[in-house]
Amino acid sequence: MKLQDLVRPNIWNLQPYSSARHEFEGEAEVYLDANENPYGAAFSRYPDPLQGELKKVISAYKNISNQKIFLGNGSDEAIDLLIRIFCTPGQDEILVLPPTYGMYKVCADIADVRVNECLLTKDYQLDVQNIRRVLTSRTKLLFICSPNNPTGNLINHEQVSEVLQFFKGILVLDEAYIDFAEEGSWLTRLDDHPNLVILQTFSKAWGLAGIRLGLAFAPKAIIDLMNKVKPPYNINLLTQQAALQAIKDHVQDKNDQVDEIIFEKTRLAAILNDRPEVLKVYESDANFLLVKFVDPIGVFKHLRADGIVVRDRTKTPLCQGCLRITIGTPHENNLVIKSLNELN
Repeated sequence: MKLQDLVRPNIWNLQPYSSARHEFEGEAEVYLDANENPYGAAFSRYPDPLQGELKKVISAYKNISNQKIFLGNGSDEAIDLLIRIFCTPGQDEILVLPPTYGMYKVCADIADVRVNECLLTKDYQLDVQNIRRVLTSRTKLLFICSPNNPTGNLINHEQVSEVLQFFKGILVLDEAYIDFAEEGSWLTRLDDHPNLVILQTFSKAWGLAGIRLGLAFAPKAIIDLMNKVKPPYNINLLTQQAALQAIKDHVQDKNDQVDEIIFEKTRLAAILNDRPEVLKVYESDANFLLVKFVDPIGVFKHLRADGIVVRDRTKTPLCQGCLRITIGTPHENNLVIKSLNELN
């Protein structure tokens, strides 16, 4: 199917807003085109609407063309834009695979786009046969989170490849936790799949959740549509500067922290597996553990009373009895164990 056939006609024909910084991309001595305060300090000017310098650095770091990079206010902005670009309200559908990240459904609900669901298997992999059955001619987007949240596991690459072969819409592969996985990103396969969009983020491995910077990688035609629909200045100057500094000066720090988190995850999993109140610790390729407890609510309340907040996932499909525990510092992880040792 051609991309134009998937995109909402009004979006395909949209004349995007042209900001002052879109119309002039060079350097000048005097800027009198954007109604900015001439007496302002470092942040009196609008930021680069297409984040050229930052994309250039990301392009070199990821070894991918900057024309295939979109930067958003967190990955949530990319998710929202993709739904608005491809799905006609009240007509089209998306497919999500619970248990998974909840914002796919929320963004679709806000846009009045139907959400179909196909549960993962009991070992949290794709039920490919059921996905085939649930897909309709109105399914424009299929979201796969890998490593998956809240289960933590990487989705089988061969299964993803199989879905890409028969699904004619846009497959969105959310790799927010990919830095913690042994298997590499799908970025190296992006050119082989014209209907693939890959999401990543600065929130997890980079430790920059507070700057709200998400990334989408896709064929240039899809990136052009995302840039067409996004707000003119969606990434503020402070965020761009923080991300630039991280990639230029702190790659080794990021790698060291990822290594320590993985080490701590292995240590914490081994300790939890030996505890009587723990029924199962699920394998994780992310920076958290999904843990099934005999009395999950009791454990949740006990930890909270000790000032430790974990995520209650007991009402999530296929996660009954489970809490999700993010891997903290060695000290924080030791406090979790100390608190569990004090359980009655």
